[in-house]
Amino acid sequence: MNEMNEIELLEAIGRSGAPLAVFLETPLCGTCKAARRMLDVAGHLLPQDAQVISGDINLLPNIVSQYRISSVPALLVFDAERNRPPHIHYAFYSVERVLEYIRSVNS
Repeated sequence: MNEMNEIELLEAIGRSGAPLAVFLETPLCGTCKAARRMLDVAGHLLPQDAQVISGDINLLPNIVSQYRISSVPALLVFDAERNRPPHIHYAFYSVERVLEYIRSVNS
């Protein structure tokens, strides 16, 4: 999972053609660390074209405002064509659930 700054994240969100999951976290959040581990495992089980990236929410004020992020960890899941708003998930119950979140946008 690549960590990106705000400009890089906005560019990635703007590019269509592949599913995209954006993981938002803070460095000192224990729940974020557990969710990151789940996403790391899920990333190995996703198709090659699906992209999972991350960012420190403290450094992403425009993304927080644009998508009205209310807490962390948060997972924004965009479809391949970016023709709909992202699904935003705040609960990371299991690797299986995270995979469902990411796979559901392109079904």
